Amino acid sequence: MAGRKRRKLNSLAMVAVDSTRGTTKSKREKLELQTWSDLPTELLELIFCHLTLEDNIHASVVCKRWHTAAVSVRVVNQSPWLMYFPRYGNLYELYDPAQRKTYSLELPELYGSRVCYTKDGWLLLFRPRTQRVFFFNPFTKELIKLPRFELTYQIVAFSASPTSTSCIVFTVKHISPTVVAISTCHPGAAEWVTVNYQNRLPFVSSIWNKIVFCSGLFYCLSLTGWLGVFDPVQRTWNVLVVPPPKCPENFFAKNWWKGKFMSEHNGDILVIYTCCSENPIIFKLNQSNMMWEEMKTLDGVTLFASFLSSHSRTDLPGIMRNSIYFSKVRFFGKRCISYSLDDCRYYPRKQCYDWGEQDPFENIWIEPPQGLSSFI
Repeated sequence: MAGRKRRKLNSLAMVAVDSTRGTTKSKREKLELQTWSDLPTELLELIFCHLTLEDNIHASVVCKRWHTAAVSVRVVNQSPWLMYFPRYGNLYELYDPAQRKTYSLELPELYGSRVCYTKDGWLLLFRPRTQRVFFFNPFTKELIKLPRFELTYQIVAFSASPTSTSCIVFTVKHISPTVVAISTCHPGAAEWVTVNYQNRLPFVSSIWNKIVFCSGLFYCLSLTGWLGVFDPVQRTWNVLVVPPPKCPENFFAKNWWKGKFMSEHNGDILVIYTCCSENPIIFKLNQSNMMWEEMKTLDGVTLFASFLSSHSRTDLPGIMRNSIYFSKVRFFGKRCISYSLDDCRYYPRKQCYDWGEQDPFENIWIEPPQGLSSFI
């Protein structure tokens, strides 16, 4: 009887071992049958975001899953670079936030000048000693002069590349809370045209540029958040009856006026309010209701904010999307301070910034040309 039980137990044990071996063999066969297309989507996106555009396109034709992952992180646009203006000398550094690389350019043409604005890869500069105003492209070394003009407390911008016939340079300065002086010029002009305008609402021009050109109009944010609009064709000026963006009381602390930035994207006017102790708040002007609306997402758009001009981009590397990149680099030039709206936090962590510490003329975002290798 005992022998029969022993044989039955041995038989059951052998069946269990065979079953285990069968299961292990089956798992091994399944693993051997798995291919690169079976990688998790998150891992595929992490890999593809490091590929060049050409390699990304090649990877996207492998299969449907790879196509979806590759397109989701495909980089079509190039991010602006942060250009630093040295206190001494002629060596200028340019930081690429996408590659986290820094390049250097020797630019003696800019000696003694102060940057005012950038657009389409061009700088607008002012030389205080001679009152010379000029455009300069740091990549092609092209220089275009404007008539002399005293740029002191004006906020200033231009509408398009100075090589374009539609380029207009615009400045505004308040004479009193109800009167502003607006000056305009364009490449090839013999002089600046200055006209004083009466305001319906008080408008005190901001300390640093909060100004964008959008849909044919210049939009300016006043020191207290009112929005002025100048039409360069009709030569009309108006302060809109739009209440300033509403912010928590703790936003209006020390240097609150410095922590504001203004940008535009596809016809939308955007304002960024920052405070060293809080997360940034983004507002978009609802042009139908004429009200500022808080934005919880940028829908994949990336904003690049600096004191003198700010930019927007789409189709950047996945990790850069739906974020704000500020004009400050930490960790010995290796990491740009950014804020992710997806994660509701700054990167690097706890790197919120007191803008009162920074010189507004220290740096500015500029758009590098395509095929940059021939310029650097």
